[in-house]
Amino acid sequence: MKLLSNFAASSHQIADLHLFRDADARVAAALLAACPVMAAEAGEIVSDTSRPRLTIVLRGSLAVQPDARDGAAAGSVKIMAGESAGEQSVLDDEADLSCLVALEPCELLLIGADLAWRLIEESDGVARNLLRLLSFRVRAANVQLRKRQKLGEFYRQLSMNDGLTGLYNRAWLDDVLPRMIATAHAGNALPSSVPAPLSIIMIDLDRFKQFNDRHGHVQGDQALRTAAQVLSSALRPTDCAVRYGGEELMVLLPETSRAEAAAVAQRLCERMRHAVVFADMRLPLPHVTASFGVATLLPGQDGPALIVTADAALYRAKAAGRDRIDVDDGRALAAQAA
Repeated sequence: MKLLSNFAASSHQIADLHLFRDADARVAAALLAACPVMAAEAGEIVSDTSRPRLTIVLRGSLAVQPDARDGAAAGSVKIMAGESAGEQSVLDDEADLSCLVALEPCELLLIGADLAWRLIEESDGVARNLLRLLSFRVRAANVQLRKRQKLGEFYRQLSMNDGLTGLYNRAWLDDVLPRMIATAHAGNALPSSVPAPLSIIMIDLDRFKQFNDRHGHVQGDQALRTAAQVLSSALRPTDCAVRYGGEELMVLLPETSRAEAAAVAQRLCERMRHAVVFADMRLPLPHVTASFGVATLLPGQDGPALIVTADAALYRAKAAGRDRIDVDDGRALAAQAA
């Protein structure tokens, strides 16, 4: 930056500076008289990270980037003529690590921290203006924080969904299933106590590799989307459908007994049998079927054990001819526990 003059010798008026509006202009002008007025070229960094100071824009505009290492990147706060930067560093008596960059040729009034405090103490109205300014910036920062939180939650939710089917993915399952099981077991003093009803259904699309080989992977993807739509349209709002992996899907049924889960699985099996994968009807229906394995949470059982139980029922359904359901009765695990 290049020194132009001091404030007393410049043509700028106290009344044009937001920090001094309705303040005692006579006292402020006397205190500011010797303060340097500096010229900065467009793109020049004008911040001082070694000491706190107040920077007031007399002409032109600045970009303020919170992290000096990022320069004047997109999203910077813009400081216009009459506005100021560095107030927080003066109040904290800490060097300002934000980066100030001239967006165009600028004239800047630089006020050291000691003088800034004298202005606050001796010029009526400066403290009030400073509080208003900081209050506005706190509100603006809170708005930005809420927007970032909403955006972060949006992307978090996005990361929990399978991109092809729109169902929840394994990351979501790994997060939610343990909590569902803990809730089901909650309140039971003994490991052998009967948990609240919680059932899952493991689903595997029958002969999916042959389907892909015959119709191509594009239609295979469509078959997965169709299967997902069958699940989504047939479940209660409290139920959840997951793409477990490949052509394997899963349904979580809280507050659902073994008999109720079996009825749900039978309904899904029938709907899957009649679902149309693609509109070209040159091939007879059905285009795709699925096998279903049902398991209900037992005393002392955790998530992996529940999935293994449902998976075993699924493979029994496949071994029995596919396009059907198999329901685990819990006796094998009970006998093992005994």
